[in-house]
Formats: sequence, structure tokens, C-alpha cells
Amino acid sequence: MAQLPSDVMMLLSFVNMKLRDQYSSLDEMCEEMQIDRNWLEERLATVGFKYNKAQNRFW
Repeated sequence: MAQLPSDVMMLLSFVNMKLRDQYSSLDEMCEEMQIDRNWLEERLATVGFKYNKAQNRFW
């Protein structure tokens, strides 16, 4: 798995930046960066964030 920030708010910022600047979908990002999508969604859900496919970001 890619080196990801351990702090959940830094993780949110990092993931949203990657989605905005480099990837057209969460699946594409997770596949290329070798991140377990379920783990990522569960981690961000612990502080109330969900992936919005239409906007391609967590909020």
C-alpha cells in the first residue's frame, strides 16, 4: 500500500488532492496507488466523510 498520512484529516486532504489533480475516480486512484478502497473508505468514515462519485471527492 502507498505511503499515506496516518492522521485522518491529513489523509482526507491528501486523497482529495490526488482525486482532484490526478485521478478521475476513486477506483483508478486506489488501483494505481495500491490502496485498499474499503480500508480507505472506512478510515475516512470514522470522522464522517463519504466518497461522492459525482464530485470525485470525500466530504
